[in-house]
Amino acid sequence: MNSLETSLDKIAENILYLDEASLTSLWEKYKAKMEQFSYSPEWEKAVIIFSIINSIRVKNAIFNEQLLNKASKKATPSEKKQGKPYLKLVK
Repeated sequence: MNSLETSLDKIAENILYLDEASLTSLWEKYKAKMEQFSYSPEWEKAVIIFSIINSIRVKNAIFNEQLLNKASKKATPSEKKQGKPYLKLVK
């Protein structure tokens, strides 16, 4: 892994520890900053922060969807065996 990948890996690791609920409260603030374009480092940072917040939201949505899919697959009864059905002769 080169130094750029190592740096990105460390950034991603730190981002994973951020709380989505706390980030969501900042979403509107950074959305507004991003929408007010300016040729400034502050605007560029706002775009990055807004993207990070959205990334966490997307990651959690995918994660939760996969958990629900896995849980629903376990909850469905397994298919019965194919073959001769169990029949009892009654007279």
